[in-house]
Amino acid sequence: MNDEKKRQKREFLPFFPMGGIFVFIHSLALLVTRPFEAANMIAFENPNDPVNLIYFFLTLFVFTAIILLIAKFWKKQLIQGIVLGATAYTAYFVFYPLLSFIVPALGSLVISIAAAAVLVITVVKYPEWYVIDICGIVVGVGAIGMLGISLSIFLVVILLVGLAIYDAISVYQTKHMIDLADTVLDLKLPIILVIPKIRKYSLIKETRSLKERLKEDEERHALFLGLGDVIIPGFLVTSTFHNIPNNGLLIALSVMFGTLFGFAVLLTRVMKGKPQAGLPYLCTGAILGYVISSYLLFGELIGLAFPI
Repeated sequence: MNDEKKRQKREFLPFFPMGGIFVFIHSLALLVTRPFEAANMIAFENPNDPVNLIYFFLTLFVFTAIILLIAKFWKKQLIQGIVLGATAYTAYFVFYPLLSFIVPALGSLVISIAAAAVLVITVVKYPEWYVIDICGIVVGVGAIGMLGISLSIFLVVILLVGLAIYDAISVYQTKHMIDLADTVLDLKLPIILVIPKIRKYSLIKETRSLKERLKEDEERHALFLGLGDVIIPGFLVTSTFHNIPNNGLLIALSVMFGTLFGFAVLLTRVMKGKPQAGLPYLCTGAILGYVISSYLLFGELIGLAFPI
C-alpha cells in the first residue's frame, strides 16, 4: 500500500465511529422514550400546536445571539456557565426517570442530582475528548427523547426543514456557526463530539482555533461533529416511534438508516477538508427514511396529521 492510499485510509477510518455515534445516541433515545412518556417528560403540552415551533426557533436564535455577543464583548467563561448549567439540567432529566424505576423517589432525586453534578464537574476539571463525548451523549439522549415525544411528526418535519435551511445559511453565508464552533472548542464544552484520528490525541492540548487551522489548511488530528447534527434528525426517530402505534419502531429505524445515508453523502463533502453544513444532508436523509418506509409499510404518510 503506497503512502497516498495509507493517508486516505487514515483520513476515512474515523468516520466509521462517527457514524456509530448517530446509531448509539438514537438507539439510547429510543430506549428512554417509554420511561420519558411514563414520567410525562414533555417540553410542550400540545404536540400539535404550531406555536411550539415559534418558541423553539426564538429560543435558538436568542441563545445563539447571546453566546456570540458574550464571546465577542464579555468573558467567555460566562458562556461556560450557561452551557454547563443547561447540561446539568438536561442530564438530571435523563437520570431521574430511569432511576425512578429501580430506586424510591427520594433516592432517584438525590442520585440524579449527584450524577449530573459529577458529570459537569468532570467536564470542568478534565475536559478530555472522551469526557466531552460522554457528556454530549447524555445531553443528546435527553434532548432527543424529550423533544421527540413533545412534537407531532408533522411539526418535527417542518422543524427539520427549517433548521436545515438555517444551518446552511449560518455556515455558508453568515459563517457565525464557525465562530460558535471556535468558541465551543476553546471552552471545551460538551455540545460538540470529538472523534480522534490519531491514537494519542488530546483535546486538552488543543490550543489553535479551528479558523487558524482551516486558514493554513493544516491536517487535523480529530474530527468534530456538532451535537445538534445528531440531536436534530433524532427528533424524527423518537417522534415516529412515539406517534405511530403499529410498526413505529420500523419507521424509527428507517429514519435512523436515512440519517446515516445523509451522513454518507455528507462525507463526500467533508473529505474535501472544508466546514460543511451537516443538517441539509442529515435532515433530508431522515425525512426520506420516514417517507419511504411509511409508504412501503402503510401506503401513505402515516402519522403525518396536520395541526388544526
